[in-house]
Amino acid sequence: MSFVVFCEHQNGELKKGSRELLSFAATTGESITALLFGPGSSEVAKQASRYGASIAFAGDSAEFEKYNPVVFAASASAAIKESGAKFLLASSTMMAKDLFPRVAGQLDTGVASDCTDLVFEGGNLKAKKPLYAGKCKAEVEFSNSPVQMVLMRPNQLPVADAGDESAIDVKAIEVVATEIKQITKEIKQGASDKVDLTEANVIVSGGRGMKEADNFKMLDDLADVLGATVGASRAVADAGWVPHSMQVGQTGKTVAPSLYIACGISGAIQHLAGMSGSKVIVAINQDPDAPIFAKSSYGIVGDLFEVVPKLTEEFKAALN
Repeated sequence: MSFVVFCEHQNGELKKGSRELLSFAATTGESITALLFGPGSSEVAKQASRYGASIAFAGDSAEFEKYNPVVFAASASAAIKESGAKFLLASSTMMAKDLFPRVAGQLDTGVASDCTDLVFEGGNLKAKKPLYAGKCKAEVEFSNSPVQMVLMRPNQLPVADAGDESAIDVKAIEVVATEIKQITKEIKQGASDKVDLTEANVIVSGGRGMKEADNFKMLDDLADVLGATVGASRAVADAGWVPHSMQVGQTGKTVAPSLYIACGISGAIQHLAGMSGSKVIVAINQDPDAPIFAKSSYGIVGDLFEVVPKLTEEFKAALN
């Protein structure tokens, strides 16, 4: 038995979610194969060796420069078959949630997506995932699956200390001939240099209580002090105050940071579904009956335009 871990990377570095999954696979004692796409994959594969991977399939040819679900799915399926792996792990990112249901269809197996708990027991994977906007959790087990595929939310598993880089057998992923029905012409890089919301350890989010787009500068200042990423509620994104890439919630990004600071967010069930996995939640709202207080570790009833600047100054003094 062996694991394939889909390793996403950015700017030449493995993403935290991928390091979490490699670390988990290493605890099982099974062999680990890394699967990577995109420019520089062969070099990044060497980083996977520090977390136990001994083989890597790397797709860094021109055909894999831009994400194309048809090309990626056919090529990933062929690589997984060649590896002979029984288990596949990937972070529950936008790309993985689009890619691996296609791969599962080609491999005639199932996939458990958006999971928050994972154990390896009796030679099988067992996972849990939230349902109905986080009101309950479903236990997922695999039966007669040729490949057990689990997509985990980032920030759910510990990352092991990286070992020394060791020899890893890097194999080039071949482009599988298939009928191309769509072409990716351009990918626009986001302007922010901060960690992606799904992998951020600290998030500062703003809601309708921010009143206008320009006031998000206040949250940027607090985030800069904390090394945080700024998020937003759907109402704010729909209003055009911030890009939808910053939206946290059921129809946005699901996050699980160590600290989530919600500023002027009432706490609609759709927003709570996207951030209720946060370890510590701090809510700032003028309405003492705001639903978000019921889910918060700490609540501040007050004017965020007074509270947030004071928090920024206090954190700046404490952390400098």
